[in-house]
Amino acid sequence: MYKELDNLLSADTTVDSWYDDGCTIAGEILLEFSLSDWDELSNQVLSKSIEWQRKIAYCLDNQCNEHELNILMSLLNTDDEELFATCIDTLRSYTSQESKRMILGSPEILQRINDLLPGASAPVRKILQDFLSKVHS
Repeated sequence: MYKELDNLLSADTTVDSWYDDGCTIAGEILLEFSLSDWDELSNQVLSKSIEWQRKIAYCLDNQCNEHELNILMSLLNTDDEELFATCIDTLRSYTSQESKRMILGSPEILQRINDLLPGASAPVRKILQDFLSKVHS
């Protein structure tokens, strides 16, 4: 299943096509992942292009499981602000106490959000503020 996901995320698509169909298909593939698929994704994700990483970050809230959370956390260590914001946007779905503890256990994430807030566009600022509100609730 990993190879199928990789092919989908590597495909050259329009933005509309990705958000209309691609992310839904990716979510369906992720639902079928085995432990070895999760391991492969975890091992490969940081070597993929930024566009590929943005796509996967957008899709990793299907089950809000530990595998998805760990991959999102690894993607947060990026200089790409769009990827970072996409990860934070997706992490807003992770509402379990365990997920919040893991996120709060990485103070550099919260610091980066606070650093980005003043200069962020209105939509990104809303995402960042909503995330902070949810993670502290």
